[in-house]
Amino acid sequence: MELAAGSFSGEQFREACAELQQPALAGADWQLLVETSGISIYRLLDQKTGLYEYKVFGVLEDCSPTLLADVYMDLDYRKQWDQYVKELYEQECNGQTVVYWEVKYPFPMSNRDYVYLRQRRDLDMEGRKIHVVLAQSTSVPQLVERSGVIRVKQYKQSLAIESDGKKGSKVFMYYFDNPGGQIPSWLINWAAKNQSRTKQEAQNQRDLIQFSANPNTLQ
Repeated sequence: MELAAGSFSGEQFREACAELQQPALAGADWQLLVETSGISIYRLLDQKTGLYEYKVFGVLEDCSPTLLADVYMDLDYRKQWDQYVKELYEQECNGQTVVYWEVKYPFPMSNRDYVYLRQRRDLDMEGRKIHVVLAQSTSVPQLVERSGVIRVKQYKQSLAIESDGKKGSKVFMYYFDNPGGQIPSWLINWAAKNQSRTKQEAQNQRDLIQFSANPNTLQ
C-alpha cells in the first residue's frame, strides 16, 4: 500500500469529495460500529490482513471547515495533545514533503513509525468549497527503518470537509493501517473498537482528529 514517488491523482481527491454527498457503503460488508453525537463510524474487514478499514461520517457543530482543516494539518499542535507522539515532523525528500511520525506503544511492544506523503487541496465542486487531505505510506532513502521500531508500511487516510450550511462542518474520513509486528489482529481490532467508543463524548474537532490520528493505538 506504499505510494510511489509523486503526488495524489485528481481522481483520488474527487472520490473523497463524492463520499461527502453519497457515502459509498453499498456492495461491501460495512458494519455500523458507533452512531452518536452526529458521528457515524463504519468498519469493513480486510480479508488479507484480518484488520478493519474505517469510514467516519458526520457533522461537527460550531467548527468551521477551514478551521478544522487547518487544525488537522498542524503537526506542532498535534504534538501538544496527542500523548502517543514520540516524534513528528515534515522533511523535504527528493523534491516532495514527507511526514515522519513515531508512535509510542506500551511495553513490551515496540514503537511504530510511519513515513507518508500528505497533500491538501481546497476544491470548488460546483459551488461547494471542500477541503480534502490525503495521506498514504511511502518510502524514501533518507528515512530508513530504525532499530527497535517497527515501520508501518500499510497506511492510508483521506479526509473531506465542507460547510454544513450553518456554523459547523460536514465531514467524511477513511482510515486504514496495519501496525505489523506480532500483535494479534483480534487485539488490534478490539483496541480500535474500544477507542472509538469515546465518540460518545465527542464534542469538538479535536475528538475527531484524535480518532483519525490512529484508532489502533492501544490504551
